[in-house]
Amino acid sequence: PSVPRHTNRLINEKSPYLLQHAHNPVDWYPWGQEAFDKAKTENKLIFLSVGYSTCHWCHVMEEESFKSKEIGEIMNEHFVCIKVDREERPDVDKVYMTFVQATSGGGGWPMSVWLTPDLKPFAGGTYFPPEDGVHRVGFRTVLLRIAEQWKENKDALLESSQRILEALRHTSEIRVQGQESPPPAKEVMDTCFQQLSRSYDEDYGGFSKSPKFPTPVNLNFLFTYWALHQTTPEGARALQMALHTLKMMAHGGIHDHIGQGFHRYSTDQHWHVPHFEKMLYDQGQLAAMYSRAFQISGDEFFADVVRDILLYVSRDLSDQAGGFYSAEDADSYPTTTSREKREGAFCVWAAKELRALLSDPVEGATEGTTLGDVFMHHYGVEEAGNVDPVKDPYQELKGKNVLIVRCPPELTAAQFGLEPGQLSALLQECQQRLSSARAQRPRPHLDTKMLAAWNGLMISGFAQAGAALAEQGYVSRAAQAAAFLRTHLFDPDSGRLLRSCYQGKHNLVEQSAVPIQGFLEDYVFVIQALFDLYEASLEQGWLEWALHLQHMQDKLFWDPKGFAYFSTEASDPSLLLRLKDDQDGAEPTPNSIAVTNLLRAACYSGHMDWVEKAGKILAAFSERLQKIPITLPEMVRATAVFHHTLKQIIICGDPQGEDTKEMLHCVHSVFSPNKVLMVADGDNTGFLYRQLPFLASLERKDGKATAYICSNFTCSLPVTSVQELRGMLS
Repeated sequence: PSVPRHTNRLINEKSPYLLQHAHNPVDWYPWGQEAFDKAKTENKLIFLSVGYSTCHWCHVMEEESFKSKEIGEIMNEHFVCIKVDREERPDVDKVYMTFVQATSGGGGWPMSVWLTPDLKPFAGGTYFPPEDGVHRVGFRTVLLRIAEQWKENKDALLESSQRILEALRHTSEIRVQGQESPPPAKEVMDTCFQQLSRSYDEDYGGFSKSPKFPTPVNLNFLFTYWALHQTTPEGARALQMALHTLKMMAHGGIHDHIGQGFHRYSTDQHWHVPHFEKMLYDQGQLAAMYSRAFQISGDEFFADVVRDILLYVSRDLSDQAGGFYSAEDADSYPTTTSREKREGAFCVWAAKELRALLSDPVEGATEGTTLGDVFMHHYGVEEAGNVDPVKDPYQELKGKNVLIVRCPPELTAAQFGLEPGQLSALLQECQQRLSSARAQRPRPHLDTKMLAAWNGLMISGFAQAGAALAEQGYVSRAAQAAAFLRTHLFDPDSGRLLRSCYQGKHNLVEQSAVPIQGFLEDYVFVIQALFDLYEASLEQGWLEWALHLQHMQDKLFWDPKGFAYFSTEASDPSLLLRLKDDQDGAEPTPNSIAVTNLLRAACYSGHMDWVEKAGKILAAFSERLQKIPITLPEMVRATAVFHHTLKQIIICGDPQGEDTKEMLHCVHSVFSPNKVLMVADGDNTGFLYRQLPFLASLERKDGKATAYICSNFTCSLPVTSVQELRGMLS
């Protein structure tokens, strides 16, 4: 490789996204005091650019503008330029995205914001083309106009930025109103169900026409709604909506049929042509959703999809030390000699290529049938490519095919005179061959940053899958990742989580010179993961750490005046706003998960003030929950759990005994959204017995493993029969 012409301060950073910009002619600074001081000393405006390493339009803006020597000179002359990885610093991203959305009516990445030297925003947008077009002002023009405004109308800009900040403070505040209490569960659940039902796509599943996102929060809500309304038509519809959506996604092109795992979202109504990046948070949540679908339906199809996701994560997103990487990019070089990356190049196929790779005749099939004929029919491959040009505006996928299951297996088998079992083996053989062929292509960029929050979501995915599918290997992988977090993303001296660490030289795990402290989302997703891991493994150490982190979360983020948790600590002077997220999106908002975490924590510790805190969060969000619950489906679900009271399922027995294992298997095989599981093993010195002294009064009946179902620490009569336990659970 040629020696780079330019190197800026980002060369000293660890984030893969920041390092991608280290050789731009722009004099980039990371977010920090050095940049802030320069802006104040030189009385310069700040240009803030926020993105992430697998963001397609971030790459486009870099190629067009940030690599341009001429535009770089304008930026360096008039602005202090700061680059932020939104995945490292969601706090900075959220503050300025709130501004961009409020002033432009939209948002997205790359985010481009202009700030005064004291960090107050006054202009912003997302992607800008480099030059003026018919419908859009170019980046160069915007830069020059803003620089001119600062020179000519500085006082007006400063005044405007102050007014904007005050307005944002006022509109973004979420707090309890007067004596508000948690909203009623039935009303909020029913409204949310009706809103989802109206937006549901009856044909293809999902909750919009296009683009179409996986939205695990919607599916999780529907499973809970079904569990609480099993005998009603509404309950049946909720389950049908969730299972049909999961099936259509698994058949679609959003699912990587050769390399496993799921892409970010579909650009069309049919789940066919995806935006090809793969994010860790999607894999973690979808593994949990497909595990629940299997628990409820007993359909092996869903269990196979779980195994598919976890195979992808284990193979492609796992660090040798045990952590999970953040993402794989959408763009890659089509061949080793290509000079330009293309979206989806790693994943798509020309019909000619498939025919060459799958040319063998198929024994027992209609005469002349090849492997390629069977595979191409089943996965909707067309000679001229199967991508609608409307969904491919830059013609990156012209003549290519995105694999999508077009036929039920029985119909494909009948088409070629095959037995269904024979078809399954043939498709598997084709997939293996194509996987080997794909391995010869240049791989997309891998973001090897490891985030506490997303690792938490993935640990939950492995732990829940291990419990639901009775696969001990998945539980062990979850435990390995939790141990990684404790080693690399936890400071035992302060008792606090860290946000991120990185794959460094020689594949060793590295930390930034000044580590980024954990945010609220890191705490809630890690605490949730540790509870899930305890229930799957029964290792009490995970429970102990979860309760420690819950105390720390309360100390760092709780709002004692307005209730609920702030997303960030109070100690960072560079953050102009302390916000509370109010929408469940690609990930649930942290306060939504915090409600359920607090209720679980109370069950494991006996600290009933945590139940009170959970109620206060729901009270703070009460107005939104009652008016537009569809924006907070995970918090609506938590409202139901709050009002129904968690059941403590306590199994008294030897964890290694067969009778105890049978009871545990029974509990794990039933989907019950309002339960916590614990094993009372008779060790009165153990952590659980110290937290919950009443456990010592529970006994095995007739020397057998015995289950008790308790509510608010009042227990049912003992049960020794697995059948009886199953009946009580469902």
